Amino acid sequence: MATVVDPKQIPFERLNPGRTSDSAVKYPDPHLGYERIPASRYTSPAFMKREWERLWTKAWLLGGREEMIPEAGDWMTHEVGTESFIFARQADGSVRGFFNVCPHRGNRIVAKDSVGSSPSFKCGYHHWEWHTDGTQKHIPDLETFPQLPGCVLHLKAVRVDSWGGFFWFTMDADAGSLADWLGEIPAHLDRYGFDRQKLVDWKTIEWDCNWKASVDAFNETYHVQGIHPELLSWLDDYNVQIDCFGLHNRYLVPFTTPSPHYPDQVKLSDVMRAMAEGAGLNADDYEGNPRALRLAIQRAKRAMTDSIYPYAALSDDQLSDDYHYMIFPNVTMNIYAESMLLFVSRPHASDPNKMLYDVMIFGHLAPDTPHMLPEHLTFRHGQTSLGLVLDQDAHNLPRVQEGMNSKAFEGLILGTQELRIRHFHKVLMDFVGEDD
Repeated sequence: MATVVDPKQIPFERLNPGRTSDSAVKYPDPHLGYERIPASRYTSPAFMKREWERLWTKAWLLGGREEMIPEAGDWMTHEVGTESFIFARQADGSVRGFFNVCPHRGNRIVAKDSVGSSPSFKCGYHHWEWHTDGTQKHIPDLETFPQLPGCVLHLKAVRVDSWGGFFWFTMDADAGSLADWLGEIPAHLDRYGFDRQKLVDWKTIEWDCNWKASVDAFNETYHVQGIHPELLSWLDDYNVQIDCFGLHNRYLVPFTTPSPHYPDQVKLSDVMRAMAEGAGLNADDYEGNPRALRLAIQRAKRAMTDSIYPYAALSDDQLSDDYHYMIFPNVTMNIYAESMLLFVSRPHASDPNKMLYDVMIFGHLAPDTPHMLPEHLTFRHGQTSLGLVLDQDAHNLPRVQEGMNSKAFEGLILGTQELRIRHFHKVLMDFVGEDD
C-alpha cells in the first residue's frame, strides 16, 4: 500500500514552487508573545472612547474613491464614528474635505450618506453658505451678529491626499504624510493599477459586532476549514505566508491548489476543473496532480500578452494567488490579477457591539467600455446577501460578539496562524495605550 504523505509536512516550495518574486519577500516574524487579547477591547464603552480619541482622530483613513466625485463641484459624504465629512472635487482637480457641521448651530450641512454636485454648500437651517473649497460665502442678516463682523467662518477642514485611485483623510493637523502612513504599501501594490480599475459594486451593512471582530475575521485563514469548507478543494489555507511590516500586514494565499485539509489530494474538484478551463487549459491534464495546476495557470496568463489585465506587470505568483493586505486601521484588500475586493470596517457612533461594513468590488474594464457607478446600497445585518463566503462570515460574527460579552470568556487565544491579529493589536495599543 502506498504511503500517504501529510501535505502539512511538505515545505510549500515543494508543494507549489514558484513563489520567488520580489513581491513575495518574506518579512521576519515579530515576537509578540502569547498573552490573551482582552475581550474588553471589543465590548467596553470606555475602550471605545479611547480608540476614538487616540486612534480614529489621529489616523489616515480611507475616505472614498476618486471616480465617485470626478468633476469640479461634485461632492460626497463619509461617516466615521460620531463624525460626518464632506469631500468635494475642486476646480484644480484636487479633493478637499471638511467636517459636515455648520458652525452656527451645529446642523449637518448636507445629509449623511449622500452625494451631489453644486457650486456651494448651503445649510438648510438658516442658509449660511460656503464655497466648495470651504471658504465662507454668505451669512444672512450678518448685521444681527455683532460678534461676527471681521470674523470669517470657513468650514473646518481635514487633510486629504490620494493614493491608488482613492482619497484618504486625517482629522489630525499634525499627523505625518499619507506616504509615511502607507509605508511600503504603494511599492508592493502599485503594479496592480488600482487607479485604472472601476468600482462595480458598493454596499454598506450595519453588522452586529465590534469593528475589530470584522478586521480579525479577514486577518487569518485558520477559520477556513470551519466556516468555509467549500473553499478547501482549491485554496491552500495552511501554507500561507504571513508578513507584518510597520503599521500594516498581509498574507499570501495560494489559489488553484488544494488545501492540506482537503481529503482528496489527487482528483481535481469541479471548481479546479472550471479554473483550468477558464485559463484555456485541459483539466484532464492535471488529474492525479492538482497542485500542478497553479503553475500552469501562471504560465497561461503570462502568455496572454494582449490582456486588459496587468499581467505583464505582475509576478508569477500574483497571477494565481490572493495577495491579501490590511492597511491599518481598518482597510482589508483581497487583491487578484483581475479584480479587487475591498472591505472597510468602520466603528459605530455609540455602540461597541455594532459597526459599519463597506464592501467594494473593483475590476479592470476593456478600453471604451461604458461604465456607470453602482448605486450605494445600505442594509442592516442579514437584510442582503453578499455571496456565500461573506454571508458565512456575517452569520458567525454576531455569535463571536455575543461570546466576547460572556463572563466566561477570558480573552482571545491566538496561534501562529493568527499572527496578523496579534500584530494588529500591537499597533492598535501603540495608539490607544493602556487605561490612564
